[in-house]
Amino acid sequence: MERLGTGIGWRPEIADAVERMPGIDWVETVAENVCPGHLPESLRRLRERGVTVVPHGVSLGLGGADRPDEGRLAALAERVEALGSPLVTEHIAFVRAGGSLTATPHLEAGHLLPVPRTRDALDVLCENVRIAQQALPVPLAVENIAALISWPGEEMTEGQFLYELADRTGVRLLIDVANLHTNNVNRAEDPAKALAELPLEAIAYVHVAGGFERDGVWHDSHAHPVPRPVLDILTDLASRVSPAGVLLERDENFPAPAELEAELASIRRAVEAGAVERVKAQVRAAGHAVATRRPGAVGTPAPDLPGARSRGGQREPLAAAGTPRGHETGAAGATRGASGRPEHRGVDEARQRLGVAQAALLSALVAGTPVPEGFDRVRVGVQARALAAKRADVVAKVAPELPEILGADYRTAFLAYAQTQPMTGGYRLDALTFAEHLLSAGRPGDAAARRELREWWLERSGPAPRSRRPVRRLARATRKALLRR
Repeated sequence: MERLGTGIGWRPEIADAVERMPGIDWVETVAENVCPGHLPESLRRLRERGVTVVPHGVSLGLGGADRPDEGRLAALAERVEALGSPLVTEHIAFVRAGGSLTATPHLEAGHLLPVPRTRDALDVLCENVRIAQQALPVPLAVENIAALISWPGEEMTEGQFLYELADRTGVRLLIDVANLHTNNVNRAEDPAKALAELPLEAIAYVHVAGGFERDGVWHDSHAHPVPRPVLDILTDLASRVSPAGVLLERDENFPAPAELEAELASIRRAVEAGAVERVKAQVRAAGHAVATRRPGAVGTPAPDLPGARSRGGQREPLAAAGTPRGHETGAAGATRGASGRPEHRGVDEARQRLGVAQAALLSALVAGTPVPEGFDRVRVGVQARALAAKRADVVAKVAPELPEILGADYRTAFLAYAQTQPMTGGYRLDALTFAEHLLSAGRPGDAAARRELREWWLERSGPAPRSRRPVRRLARATRKALLRR
């Protein structure tokens, strides 16, 4: 893996500032926001200067029960080629559920949700990662996510889950230290323990971001300064391994460029502090080794080394990243991974079980159905409200005319709509459905605003691509009803 250095998440709102920032070695851009045939001029100029650009996907849903969508994979590969990227990244998460696999309504979360750390989920994730690896032209790295809720009946810690994933697939890891902090606050998961269990040599690079705490819950907002605990976790990671790259993420509430540069300087200092601790540990380990070789010295076990993990009481290093280890073919062609369990035999059944579980949780989060047994109902409620709030924010961004037309009533109206209307497609379709919902109810009350909203909806719900024919038929029927008003 090539050295990336210090980077920042490229966003259109700070594009000019990023171009002028000193010491920026690379940038990361949200893959779904890039059009391969029309790259932003800022990204073009950065590439011409030799700045590496890495596409960061958010919609594959590799942790979902379904196999990765071929169209989404092809689109991600196209962006990799357009940007000339050395690798591509995605998340260990599910973002949709339901559909034909479970014979339940298809639902979209509009957000990254945690997968259960179970053998079923791991088997499905491993197969999905392999499918993605085969479809992508460069190495894939997957990111640990932040979570508000925990799945009942989990069988592994996060570190163990990530180790097995990398061990069985050879996939690289994108470690977000802010997410480790989030999971420490929300799920009482010790970040130091997670780092100790990780396959450090598989880490492609590191994310750093800010958030805020409210009522004992940490929200990974990417809209606030990086707090000291996150920087401390970064230092701990850097004391164990030298990360190839470290990147600052900021998605909203962008501060002045000087403040972003100060945060980048804090990140560099945290990495440097970790490097100092790493050298000290190496010196201590070397001194210990010399002492044990002296005549008459009592033999002691070798010290634990970064990147090694205990298996059956012995330390065994992970295979080189990108090379799955321990795969053997047994009877009937079943592949066995490092765990010794069949990876292909029964994976369809695992998909079915995982699909049912994820559909039940997502339905509780976005459609108001009962919370599945074993989940913390209070936390599920917090997550449901957070999803609805994010949905309102994103719809306001993709359709800024809606808050302009509705004014101060936009957010209240949208959150009321979201309680009974789960998202089944993308945010743009959600904006149209929201407008249709209001108009069908004779809202807004102001006649001029209602007329403006109707004109906006009619203009955007006309002829659609073939893939949206069902939506078009609904639009036609609703248009006829509205025009009769």
